[in-house]
Amino acid sequence: MNIIVRTSGKDSFCFRPDTTWERENKDFFSPDFMRCIMWSPVVFARISRAGKCIGKKFADRYFDAVNFGMLMYNGDILKKGTPDSLAFASIVDRSTILPFPLFNPAVLKEENFYEVYSDGKMLFSAEAENSDAVIHEAVCSASEFISLRTGDIVAAELADPEELHFGNGDRMFIEGKFCGNGIFRFNIIM
Repeated sequence: MNIIVRTSGKDSFCFRPDTTWERENKDFFSPDFMRCIMWSPVVFARISRAGKCIGKKFADRYFDAVNFGMLMYNGDILKKGTPDSLAFASIVDRSTILPFPLFNPAVLKEENFYEVYSDGKMLFSAEAENSDAVIHEAVCSASEFISLRTGDIVAAELADPEELHFGNGDRMFIEGKFCGNGIFRFNIIM
């Protein structure tokens, strides 16, 4: 299974190892070498049918479920901006928050909202309807480069990565909501 991520700039992809995938709301303990954590919100789809060079009008035939999540990056490395920094900053275990259960893709066409909070303060909010075109485009673009297989995950960043600022101490509570219902919640411990 591949986790394929399209960056918010829409000009690059990276792959995250399956060891980075966290879907059970377990706390994230930052490794000692990771002093800066950056994050970005994502919409993601589970590929239900193998495909290569998928056309835009056929993209919805290749995934059967969607949800929202977040990616965390090693900020010290990502900020370097070198050609390999995106890939290297993306490989920290349990830094790909893609929660289950998944939703029918029809929820992306309604006026639903995805929100992310840090210690009760809103970090991000977006209408789900805007994410529909984003995930369709990501599936099509990814399939131009690689063959998508059943079970792969294609995620598309909804915003550029930003640094998480720890206000009080070395702990932060993160919560993601879709339609007002919690989809993930965990602590980040530095």
